[in-house]
Amino acid sequence: QVQLVESGGGLVQAGGSLRLSCTASGRTVNNYPMGWFRQAPGKEREFVGVIGMNGGTIFYGDSVKGRSTISRDNAKNTVFLQMNSLKPEDTAVYYCAADPDGSWRSPEDYNYWGRGTQVTVSS
Repeated sequence: QVQLVESGGGLVQAGGSLRLSCTASGRTVNNYPMGWFRQAPGKEREFVGVIGMNGGTIFYGDSVKGRSTISRDNAKNTVFLQMNSLKPEDTAVYYCAADPDGSWRSPEDYNYWGRGTQVTVSS
């Protein structure tokens, strides 16, 4: 089993930045693509981005493309999401996920999830 714990969320003003972390325990996630998703109240879980096993392949969702950077430190079993130029519409709970079975962009395909970290962007 893999346990994922997100951290780094908080309250930030529009235009600000946050760096989220997702640390895995129980088993290494070095062999898994790792995804980030977010969910705002009343909305479906949305794809934010995903990073391949060695970090060489990265995809971003349209809503964060150009403002976010995903990276990973396999030695620390940790994945990061750097978000810049934050907007109020970025307010959501952010989740990391591991080990997708199929599409890297679909939340239904991931086998392991963290509990999420709240990001709130004030205007």
